[in-house]
Amino acid sequence: MERAHPAPFVGRATELASLDTLLDASGDDGPTVVDVTGEPGIGKSRLLGRFTRRARQRGYVVLRGRATEAERSSPLQPFTDALTDLGAQEARSIPVLAALTSRHSARDVARALARTPPPGLVIVLDDLHWADAASVRLLDHLVRHPVAAPVLIVTARRVRQSPPALSAALARGTDMGSVARLDVGPLGRREFPPGADSAYAESAGNPLYLRALTAAGAGGGTALSVLSVLLDELAPLAPLERQVVEAVCVLGAQATTELTAALVGTDGPALVTALRSVMARDLVRPGVDGHGLAARHPVFARLVLDGLDPWRRRDLHRRAADALGGTGAPASVRADHIERTLDRWEPEAGAVLVEAAVQTAVTDPAATARRLATALRLLPEDPSLHRDTRGELMLLRARALGAAGAVKESRDLLHELIALRPPDPDGDELRTAAVLLCALMERQLYRYPEADALLRRELDRRPGPPPPQRDALVLEWGNHSLFATRFPLVRKKLTRTLHATRGRGDRLGEVEALTLAALGEAYEGQTDAARRYVDAGAALTDVLPDADLVGLGEPMVRLAWSEVFLDRFPDALRHAARGTEIARRSRRPFTVSQLNLCAAYALCQQGRVSEALPLADESVAVTRSLGGGERLGFSLAMRATVLLQARPPGDPEVLAEAEEAVAAVGAVEGWWATLARCLVAYAVQGAGDPHRVRDVLLSAGGGRDLPRVQPSVRPMFLEPLVDSALATGDVAGAEHWTRLAAAEARRLDVPTQTGAALRALGMVEGRRGRPEAAARAFADAAEMSLRSGAGLREAHSALLAVPHAAAAGDDTGAAALWRRGHRIATDGGAVLLLALADRLRPAASDTPDVLAGLSRREREVADLVAAGLTNQAVAEKLHLSTRTVESHVARVYRKTGVGSRAALAALVARVSAPEGGPR
Repeated sequence: MERAHPAPFVGRATELASLDTLLDASGDDGPTVVDVTGEPGIGKSRLLGRFTRRARQRGYVVLRGRATEAERSSPLQPFTDALTDLGAQEARSIPVLAALTSRHSARDVARALARTPPPGLVIVLDDLHWADAASVRLLDHLVRHPVAAPVLIVTARRVRQSPPALSAALARGTDMGSVARLDVGPLGRREFPPGADSAYAESAGNPLYLRALTAAGAGGGTALSVLSVLLDELAPLAPLERQVVEAVCVLGAQATTELTAALVGTDGPALVTALRSVMARDLVRPGVDGHGLAARHPVFARLVLDGLDPWRRRDLHRRAADALGGTGAPASVRADHIERTLDRWEPEAGAVLVEAAVQTAVTDPAATARRLATALRLLPEDPSLHRDTRGELMLLRARALGAAGAVKESRDLLHELIALRPPDPDGDELRTAAVLLCALMERQLYRYPEADALLRRELDRRPGPPPPQRDALVLEWGNHSLFATRFPLVRKKLTRTLHATRGRGDRLGEVEALTLAALGEAYEGQTDAARRYVDAGAALTDVLPDADLVGLGEPMVRLAWSEVFLDRFPDALRHAARGTEIARRSRRPFTVSQLNLCAAYALCQQGRVSEALPLADESVAVTRSLGGGERLGFSLAMRATVLLQARPPGDPEVLAEAEEAVAAVGAVEGWWATLARCLVAYAVQGAGDPHRVRDVLLSAGGGRDLPRVQPSVRPMFLEPLVDSALATGDVAGAEHWTRLAAAEARRLDVPTQTGAALRALGMVEGRRGRPEAAARAFADAAEMSLRSGAGLREAHSALLAVPHAAAAGDDTGAAALWRRGHRIATDGGAVLLLALADRLRPAASDTPDVLAGLSRREREVADLVAAGLTNQAVAEKLHLSTRTVESHVARVYRKTGVGSRAALAALVARVSAPEGGPR
């Protein structure tokens, strides 16, 4: 049983501060009345309770009364109730109050209140929407004739249930300034503990309903205090009025006057009268769009239904299903009620459940899985009658479970289905579909050997499945082999499957095969083949309508990542954006998370770090909600890579994120797991531990030449290996890895990988004491990166070239390289590179030459822009047109090499700094 202790008071600091301010102003030309309004359960009474305690602590006499529906016939009932709080000490403080009775006139009460001595009097009147007519008249008098004394009357009411006379009096007082309105809104999310997101969203921040949901979520049923409040509101209702409330709560979003009449079995004047009554009590409201009916709050409706006897609740749902069927409502709407009424198999009702499940399979897979579970539970076990039906429903439910993130439950159901469908020499599409989906679920659970065995067994049986089914099995096997880093084993079969899908005009199957071949070849570093497959896959994908791509989430992910590995970042972002939009509409969180991750990496490579980080954040959040393992580890490692660029050097969160990635991957061996472990090296490098960088890469990469690392990105990981070797004095090792990176880059012919090899060469040349060669290597790396649009690598390469160019005597070139790198880093929010730019900034004496090339007017414009003025403000100050200023700004950007107002401000600040000032 629930303990009778109050829930903790949270939030409302702003409202309490407002009440305190109004209290301070009472009797001093401030409002006489504070009108506190808000939804039922929003916390008005608790707010006033906390306020009255604060007022008493400040020495005020506080009287608190409450209006009730039962005592509406008693004149001045809430005021009389407040006076019962008048104790001996309060009576001595304000003796005239003790003599007041309900027989006194409004003027008598006003004169008595006017004699209130300091510090003052607070009268709190709660639930004033139940106020009697005499109380409304008294309050109206006090509003129109504020007392010249430190008196504050605080009322609390529900606007929808307030009598018109009360609302009008308070509205007039607001216009006069004698009434202050204080609307109490929902509590903020931060005012509740972590883990309450779902309950908070459902309650919309209403504390009463949130307490009820929290109690129910903790397994304790509905909080007794909430139930008592609800029962108190329902108790005065006449039988028909209560039936109307119950009917509206059952019907939910479909509630109309006609459907309500069908559920209660009454229409005409009696129904209209009952509806008016419950709407006056704010138990039922007009629908959101002005049509139909709605319960006061979704949680209120849920509580009403929870309080019904089970038989009554089932009867209402059965009536609702029948009534909705008569209106031609969609199966998905009727199914919500049928689910709650069926206790045995009824073919017609079962058909509605299945139809509804199919309708919501894309938009709400969790609801689909729930409805199919009900149908399967009630479907008779007789295999001679329902074998195929049961199998089809099991497959549909498994697919819905997988889409909703319940991967293990889906896998278990599929194994059960496969066992029920022995191999058929003539082929069994249902069995093949179950095997395919089961292999996918095994792969998502990182059970690669199990997926491999399942697919091989199905492909090797004789006679094998018909060609279309066999092709589908090969595609899934190829997908599995890719993630298990065994793509060459399936290359030939995949080629035959691609030709087969083309031959029979299966465009969706062709997209599957093309994107799988593209990513497989891109992974293996077979760049020419990957480009051909990407070109064909992108061309076909771009002409397919969104409806066809709904079921092709993985191909969209494969296409976007293939384009990333080929340095086609704009194409990758375009396909990721389209795929994400489709996946969001079809509620496929796994696809959303992977496309977001791909987009985040592409944006980061372009140097758009500030845009990349939110996408990486969302990807990790979604992936975490779907479970841990290799998928989460890969997402965390990618986010750590982006975060590294968004934070200053040595930020501890970067390394912590990378460490969590390794822990999430665990002992899994696969493509993503290896990449995740290797990506940790960048975070460790940023933390300044070269010995560990080497250890991480050699361990994750499988040995000295990183044989386990994805071939198409091997130069990218050889680069930090060279850096760590030089930092630890292993020059021979650095030279070996530099030669290996160059050889791998030549074979790949991908600009970003060539750039990585060139940066490795630049580091070695710098160690050899050949600054001109080092500067040339880094500058070439910057040009390579520019070719592919990899702005981050372009900026990094340019900045690394700066000290070597300066050491070689090319001060002008060093300054230009620095401006180039600094501009890209500034524009993209690459904080790590900005720190590097600060460290490698050329001598200050070289910088003024940049601004010296500006005309007098351009220099004036540059100074004003650097001071934070807009183009329009600059135009007004210099008496120029805005268009002219825009032209000057464009020329300043071009001459100085900066690309943003922030970068120009930084440049002007450096030039304007006094000699010897901070650098």
